[in-house]
Amino acid sequence: MLEDAVCRCRDTALGWGRQFRRTASLMIGQPDYDAYVRHAAARHPDAAPMDRKAFFRLHEERRFGAGGTFKCC
Repeated sequence: MLEDAVCRCRDTALGWGRQFRRTASLMIGQPDYDAYVRHAAARHPDAAPMDRKAFFRLHEERRFGAGGTFKCC
């Protein structure tokens, strides 16, 4: 019984940690890679999803421009 309570507490804490990380990433403009993979699998099953590095590179280019420098407008 005590082990079940410990497992539930651990799972809850891990869930909070994942949600915190996701929220913090979205606040600084980093999209959620896991959500992208779920979307790609559901909507585009014939195409392989981008790997994590390519996904973040694409979003950094969209945000800051292809040269890697900040673009205001």
